[in-house]
Amino acid sequence: MREVYDFDQVIDRRGTYSLKYDFARERGMPYDALPLWVADMDLPCPQPVRDALRRYSEMGIFGYSAPKYPYYEAVMEWFANYHDWGTEEKWIVRTPGVVFAIAQCIRALTKEGDSVLIQPPVYYPFRQLILKNGRKLVMNQLEETANGYRVDIMDFYRKVEDENVKLFILCSPHNPVGRVWQRGELQEMDEVCRRCGVTVVSDEIHSDFVMSYPDRYGNPVQHTVYAKVSDYARENSVICTSPSKTFNLAGLQISNLFIPNEDLRNKVKAEIARSGYDESGLMGLVACETAYREGVYWLGELRRHLYRNLQFVRRFLETEMPQVKLVEPQGTYLLWLDFRSLGLDDAQKAKLVNEEAKVWLDAGSMFGPGGEGFERINIACPRQTLEEALTRIRDAIKRRGL
Repeated sequence: MREVYDFDQVIDRRGTYSLKYDFARERGMPYDALPLWVADMDLPCPQPVRDALRRYSEMGIFGYSAPKYPYYEAVMEWFANYHDWGTEEKWIVRTPGVVFAIAQCIRALTKEGDSVLIQPPVYYPFRQLILKNGRKLVMNQLEETANGYRVDIMDFYRKVEDENVKLFILCSPHNPVGRVWQRGELQEMDEVCRRCGVTVVSDEIHSDFVMSYPDRYGNPVQHTVYAKVSDYARENSVICTSPSKTFNLAGLQISNLFIPNEDLRNKVKAEIARSGYDESGLMGLVACETAYREGVYWLGELRRHLYRNLQFVRRFLETEMPQVKLVEPQGTYLLWLDFRSLGLDDAQKAKLVNEEAKVWLDAGSMFGPGGEGFERINIACPRQTLEEALTRIRDAIKRRGL
């Protein structure tokens, strides 16, 4: 018998050490701001995962832990079954999270002063990790078009060549603009990297969230693992994955890197060893293996809920708040909203959204050049929460007479 999931049940997360709900004042927000910012869900993870965690919790012993073959088997089978990618156990390197992993890759695969390229507006920790580790930040800004965002491939080539780029951090699917890169686009970037000897770290943490409608050529939108694009891509890339976004497990601190090239793998593993990280947390291992083995039905139900929430946002903006435009997503559960028609600068927009509407979103400027005038909103929540947030913003706009 299939379990029944109620994704519209509102769960009070306050007072649970929740970064999303319990740190508004520390982060300069009104204490009663409704948070739809950070990318974790207000939805319970799959029942089989909760049951497994409960069984281990009842044992009452939480000693040092490390995975055996069944863990690796579950991870490999997931990528074989759902991303048509055959992998090997020896490729997998565990870390407590993708951001941690990217920091280790930057240190392992470049030296201080080396150029590292990103594509803004993009997930803001990329920029922070590059600068905090003393590397040179190079930006290939995405082009905004009437049909969504695309890579300026000529600028990409110029920047890689002129700045002697050593490492490219790819966001695939792209956070926050919601692009799922077509295989041809990945091949273009890979060709530049091959010509110029660039290693790629591909953050594919959102790869399990892809919309089902066709692209402009009539082809279904499909995530392509970067390492599948070419032999060069396979041998010169680190693929960063985690069940944390897919199954709402971020607090359990588990991620899996795939590094087919032995030399790259050894460099990254040596850097991780220098950090002092060794054993994984028991609960992260249990949750990851269980989710990949038994979470697919839950994920199907979740995708339907997210699609309904997307439709709701689209209708609400069209009928209630036409001043704000939706950038149509191809992937992720994060929507990119365009507030520019309101004519507000970023400080004025922040005052409207955060203080007057009392809604906590991620301001677009956080994501770098091209993000000004936008806001990122997380729709992985009950419909009631989403409707309340949009209603608050609509009412604040009306009070302003905008």
